[in-house]
Amino acid sequence: MLIPIKDQIKTEIAEDLVVTTRFDENGNLISAGAGKQGRTSTSPGKPDLASYIDHTLLKQNATSEQIIQICMEAKEYHFASVCVNPTHVSLCAELLRNSGVKICTVIGFPLGANTTATKVFETRDAIQNGAHEIDMVINIGALKSGDFTLVARDISEIAQATHEGGAILKVIIEVCLLNEEEKVIVCLLAKQAGADYVKTSTGFSTSGATVEDVALMRKVVGPEIGVKAAGGVRNLEDAEKMIDAGATRLGASAGVQIIQGLIAKADY
Repeated sequence: MLIPIKDQIKTEIAEDLVVTTRFDENGNLISAGAGKQGRTSTSPGKPDLASYIDHTLLKQNATSEQIIQICMEAKEYHFASVCVNPTHVSLCAELLRNSGVKICTVIGFPLGANTTATKVFETRDAIQNGAHEIDMVINIGALKSGDFTLVARDISEIAQATHEGGAILKVIIEVCLLNEEEKVIVCLLAKQAGADYVKTSTGFSTSGATVEDVALMRKVVGPEIGVKAAGGVRNLEDAEKMIDAGATRLGASAGVQIIQGLIAKADY
């Protein structure tokens, strides 16, 4: 079958896998596939530690008082963002206006099994309410079924909605549920589909980020997009190991403890 000239084809190679996606003239994803081939490797630099941290509270029983507290902490320590469930976005936007701290929220969370249309609606609603950053969960079952087109289209449509709203997109791949080949494929799909970051974990599955997964993700996506380590980053040592492995953002409920650990280390 001949591919029309107007179609755009993107190919990425990493860890012996090649992923190819096709987009039409309007930038809409048509199809995606994966096969065996080459290899690549890169790593980024790093700024100050507080600017890495998405100060996170995603528990379903989080109260308004607790949300207010993490916003105050985020302002005090100059974290990159607060990461909260969509219901808290408006409150955080009000509390953090003109502070320099971004509002991050989660979409299709924590299972990733919502329809794409639902995720797109959630995304637009969150941005309208004040979100600057969107952390979406991929369709994990589709990935494990080999339906790469569905996974890529899911990411692509949410990336489009996110960027139209002036926000950035982080794609949660839930590494603990994937084998290495699946991790490579989905990182490449996310990069091709317009993600600004790939993210390890929701923190609500069987385990969170590992140094090995962060290093693999960085190796696969190269320096062009970010890598967020989330789930199990509990102290300064954890944070430094993730950054050394290639993370450019950290999702952590222990942001204050991490920075206090850094201060204590400097004073020692």
